[in-house]
Amino acid sequence: MLPEVPLLLSTVTEQICPGPLRSMAEGATPVVPSHELLEWAKQDKRRFLHAVYRVGDLDRTINNFVLMIRTFKTDYGVDKYDIGTGFGHFTIATQDVYKLVEDIKAKGGTITREPGPVKGGSSVIAFAKDPDGYLFELIQRGPTPEPLCQVMLRVGDLDRAIKFYEKALGMRLLKKTDRPEQKYTIAMMGYADEYETTVLELTYNYGVTEYTKGNAYAQVAISTDDVYKSAEVVNLAIQELGGKITRQPGPIPGINTKITSFLDPDGWKTVLVDNADFLKELKANE
Repeated sequence: MLPEVPLLLSTVTEQICPGPLRSMAEGATPVVPSHELLEWAKQDKRRFLHAVYRVGDLDRTINNFVLMIRTFKTDYGVDKYDIGTGFGHFTIATQDVYKLVEDIKAKGGTITREPGPVKGGSSVIAFAKDPDGYLFELIQRGPTPEPLCQVMLRVGDLDRAIKFYEKALGMRLLKKTDRPEQKYTIAMMGYADEYETTVLELTYNYGVTEYTKGNAYAQVAISTDDVYKSAEVVNLAIQELGGKITRQPGPIPGINTKITSFLDPDGWKTVLVDNADFLKELKANE
């Protein structure tokens, strides 16, 4: 099993109950023209909060693999989940890949790629697999405030995916790389460089338009100053590019943290969380 590493990941044994749908008009501000909404999304105070994935043995994961900031336990008795073919990997930054790999091996963990420079580049990486089958890329870098630097998801139409995350979430295309010899293209999407914050790595494999999602990987959570206005922005992107609102904006019963959630055109889930409410929830749990 793998050792503890500091990253912004949450593990769950089942997806958070979405609760009843609420009217988008509830608590909403007056209608804003679409172009103003799209511009507002780019200026909104957003950052990745955490990624959520399901595991079969929560204690094993906590004690031997990750340091978590949030945990949800709702589906007792399930010890195995299907990762599917669409989820790729989480990327974790470390100052010494070689040492981390040795620590993983010492605990009986599985290394699927030994540490070393990438082909044609200077970055030093390795790959490890956790007890539930999740793949983790380990990349050597200097000190960073966000050890979880990438979440890799496969998509069937890269241009559509880029447009969706630009419009729905106000993200920027940070880098796009085509590797014809390996027959895939990647696009890094986020709010700042991956040395500063977590980014999405969207991967398109030539000729592959659909993937199985499984029931293991759940979602990423992103902060916003206004979940109601954010839902309006997402709805504009969905009307043009596809996707689905899965939870209308509003407070979670019993917690009162305001959220909204949606699926992108490829079926990947994102939860938008009110900034102020999220901080209050964290303080309440200290």
